[in-house]
Amino acid sequence: MPGLAELNALPARDFEELLLRCCAAPGWARRVTQGRPYASMADLLGVAGAAWAARESGDLDAAMAGHPRIGERRLSGWSAREQAGVGTDADVAAALAAGNAAYEERFGHVFLICATGRGPAEILAELNRRMANDPATEREVAAAEIAKINELRLRKLVTA
Repeated sequence: MPGLAELNALPARDFEELLLRCCAAPGWARRVTQGRPYASMADLLGVAGAAWAARESGDLDAAMAGHPRIGERRLSGWSAREQAGVGTDADVAAALAAGNAAYEERFGHVFLICATGRGPAEILAELNRRMANDPATEREVAAAEIAKINELRLRKLVTA
């Protein structure tokens, strides 16, 4: 989608659908859609950030459910590009699969990290470090990672 003006001109339903592909949180997408038109990228990111900070009950769970496990091989769209740094090494894939399973057993949701620009060693180290968090703290850490992912995806959406 070439530019903010074109995004602003989309019917609300179409704009919201694009947002839901960035982040599967319906309340967040609705709030960002209602904030249009946006005069600048900064305005869009500001509203998106505020909408995420004031997210509705269930938005975090919806967003987490919309993300694949880190290191999964059957990725598409945003996640395929963002997880490109994970690589294809079988040992890394096995370590990530084991780490994901342990994380999900402990916290009950997928491990979320803004993977853009991070290699497998850094991702695995962060997964292992975060296993020491209590569940409430980890939900907030995951929410902060989603905020980073949302910003990156919105920037790409506007400049694509």
